[in-house]
Amino acid sequence: MINGKRVLALIPARGGSKGIPNKNVYKINRKPLIAYTINSALECDYIDSVVVSTDSEVITKAAIRAGAEVPFMRPSELASDTSKTIDVVLHAIEALKNMGREFDYVVLLQATSPLRTASDIAGALDTFVKNEEKGLVSVSEAEESPILMRKFDENGFLVRIIEGNSTIRRQDLPTYYKVNGAIYINRVDDLNKDTSLNDNEIGYIMDKTHSADIDEYKDIAEVNYYLGLLGRK
Repeated sequence: MINGKRVLALIPARGGSKGIPNKNVYKINRKPLIAYTINSALECDYIDSVVVSTDSEVITKAAIRAGAEVPFMRPSELASDTSKTIDVVLHAIEALKNMGREFDYVVLLQATSPLRTASDIAGALDTFVKNEEKGLVSVSEAEESPILMRKFDENGFLVRIIEGNSTIRRQDLPTYYKVNGAIYINRVDDLNKDTSLNDNEIGYIMDKTHSADIDEYKDIAEVNYYLGLLGRK
């Protein structure tokens, strides 16, 4: 609980995955991927309940073993490649409400961000409350400046993505941030089907060492590197 409000940590984890089969339970250092996110949520003092939304019995067993709750199964229509995250969130909130469990804030934690820590979650919640409970999304510094990026127009010519002087030294370029997918925080009452979580207006800056997102096998090597660097193996 924070600010007198009940906080739900929701971890979406569907069974289907293309890049890495059974990605959410893929073992990293003999530990299922989803367990890293569950552990960080459980270690955060502000979190009241840690719930996993899944359609998979395998993920259910791994989640419960790691200490999370799986009080309902996600319907198949919300577990496809085209399912929207906001629909998964709304389903979970309604399912819990029907069980007599209501929350004020929902913290969405994707299982593919295993390096996010309890301190990151607590810091994000502090930032959320200090900013009048406006929607928050975690970000990390972008490695490439969009000033140096181009796209082809309909005539095949290169055009800028954003305006800006690209002749200045790289070290003098402005700092840009990208959504890293690790933490999203919203007031439950503010959510609806049109909510775009990536467009939450408050940014919580996370260090690159905590921001890795696993999508392909090559990302696992990066996570293992940072786990060793951070002494978390």
